[in-house]
Amino acid sequence: MPLNIDFQQILLHLLNFAILFTGLYILLYKPVKDFMKKRHDHYSEMDNRTRSDLEEAEKSKKEYEEKLAAAETEIQDKKSKFEAELGNLRKERLAEAEKEAGRIIENARETAEREKKRIIENADKEAKEIIAEAAENIVNASLSDNFDAFLDKAEGGKQ
Repeated sequence: MPLNIDFQQILLHLLNFAILFTGLYILLYKPVKDFMKKRHDHYSEMDNRTRSDLEEAEKSKKEYEEKLAAAETEIQDKKSKFEAELGNLRKERLAEAEKEAGRIIENARETAEREKKRIIENADKEAKEIIAEAAENIVNASLSDNFDAFLDKAEGGKQ
């Protein structure tokens, strides 16, 4: 053996190295590699799930924004419709109120006219009664004056 090299020793060292390498590969490298792969897969799955949830949330957000815009449009339409109906209702109520006011005024005028006629008739009756009473008083006064004068003359003639 030249250079003091023992091939059997080298082969035994190579065998020990292969056994050590295989043992370490089986005991350390493979479990760590599997653990790292599982960890990578887990985080990749979480990332994918998060991205899909984010996309779904964005879709939902867009849908809700569209629904909200449609609802706001519908609300504005209904508000305009109700305001128009309210305006028409106000006009109708105002027209009814004006008609009612006209009827009330007309009734008041008719009542005032009847009252005026009644007052005039009563005043006429009273005036006629006063005139009749005055005429009666005048007639009675002149009759009593004539009768008194007659009586005075008659008494004066007897004496």
